[in-house]
Amino acid sequence: MYLLIVFLPLLGSSVAGFFGRFLGSEGSAIMTTTCVSFSSILSLIAFYEVAPGASACYLRIAPWVSSEMFDASWGFFGDLMLIVVTSISSLVHLYSISYMSEDPHSPRFMCYLSILTFFMPMLVTGDNSLQLFLGWEGVGLASYLLIHFWFTRLQADKAAIKAMPVNRVGDFGLAPGISGCFTLFQTVDFSTIFACASAPRNSWISCNMRLNAITLICILLLIGAVGKSAQIGSHTWSPDAMEGPTPVSASIHAATMVTAGVFMIARCSPLFEYPPTALIVITFAGATTSFLAATTGILQNDLKRVIAYSTCSQLGYMIFACGISNYSVSVFHLMNHAFFKALLFLSAGSVIHAMSDEQDMRKMGGLASSFPFTYAMMLMGSLSLIGFPFLTGFYSKDVILELAYTKYTISGNFAFWLGSVSVLFTSYYSFRLLFLTFIVPTNSFGRDILRCHDAPIPMAIPLILLALGSLFVGYLAKMFSRLPPPLWGSGPLRVSRKGRRKEALANRHN
Repeated sequence: MYLLIVFLPLLGSSVAGFFGRFLGSEGSAIMTTTCVSFSSILSLIAFYEVAPGASACYLRIAPWVSSEMFDASWGFFGDLMLIVVTSISSLVHLYSISYMSEDPHSPRFMCYLSILTFFMPMLVTGDNSLQLFLGWEGVGLASYLLIHFWFTRLQADKAAIKAMPVNRVGDFGLAPGISGCFTLFQTVDFSTIFACASAPRNSWISCNMRLNAITLICILLLIGAVGKSAQIGSHTWSPDAMEGPTPVSASIHAATMVTAGVFMIARCSPLFEYPPTALIVITFAGATTSFLAATTGILQNDLKRVIAYSTCSQLGYMIFACGISNYSVSVFHLMNHAFFKALLFLSAGSVIHAMSDEQDMRKMGGLASSFPFTYAMMLMGSLSLIGFPFLTGFYSKDVILELAYTKYTISGNFAFWLGSVSVLFTSYYSFRLLFLTFIVPTNSFGRDILRCHDAPIPMAIPLILLALGSLFVGYLAKMFSRLPPPLWGSGPLRVSRKGRRKEALANRHN
């Protein structure tokens, strides 16, 4: 059952890719959506089986590379992220059935979308850094293919060509980081690396600074996360990726591509806890990104680019939450963010689909009467994004800012103040998006107003389910976190920094 979670999307992608010409658009869409939906159901079943016992699910599938000291195998390590990835991807697949129904190349699109859904669970469930790197590169490849799907558009070509080298810059850090881990620990297995991380390591002096080997490895891993998660310096590819179909934007920015960097830092949290310099750099990078992306978002007029810069800003919150050693809160915000960000993108796709592919908010307006359902969905997503009390976004964003405030360090105060100002900008561009699109007097062409229609049933069902997630997931997760440790509170990401420090000192004395 556990292996089907990963390989069902690959089965659907293979069938749509090799037999899509015979199955047609509807057959390919039904096949891929069914496979991803079953994968999502199996993820929930696996979580129900594993979580009550607080026992990690690990499967060693087969040997992969074995050469003297180097040993890497195919493994499966269960994770909560599986639910987020597969559930959001299944809703995006269901939405795409109607959204891409008139595209003659729909089977190819569904094939690419399913292969993206396959590589992300491979990244999430990898028990060694080599398998994580394979999923990491696969997600980048699938994202390139999806952004470049409408290859006859010049802007889509430019966006895909930009996304590929920018992500290679991130890989320039991740690949040496993995190599450095193997050089230092003689293994690529996560559990062994984390167990050996507390041992004292060599350091050297360069440019009048003492550098530790683990510090350098963590900085290299951070460079990989910066490239993949669109942080400052590598953030330009993310807004340009809006040239692909809207379901691609929802999948990449909500549950797959850009969340990979945050997940990688959280997965390697036992390693990041030992070099304080790396944590300071992470905090400053995340806080700066959240502020700059929010200030850029208030000046955008493209409907999808506003939401894309919002994604960069929220990823900054997740990154600096990791920098202040609160990895579980970062993953919590990642999960909450997936629901309301997918809702915003798919609601924007509903508007764009009905307005003859118009994305400029200045050419819309007055659509609340024509799109009452989509307007309600967009309003729920925006309120959750800005952290309106008792909605999903409130429970994670508020905690991140509180924890940054209580750090009482320069980096913590820096993150708190920039994060607090970013909240104001987030509220501004979210309500600006709603007003320009739905409230102000219409500025659209008459033919578009006459032909526009609200979301059809196949597109409305995913929006309703995502809206429910945007309303209640944060509260439900908070209720789960209050349960006794045997059910929820004994996960590896809940170990405090102080606890790891004590463990490190104990190991050194022994």
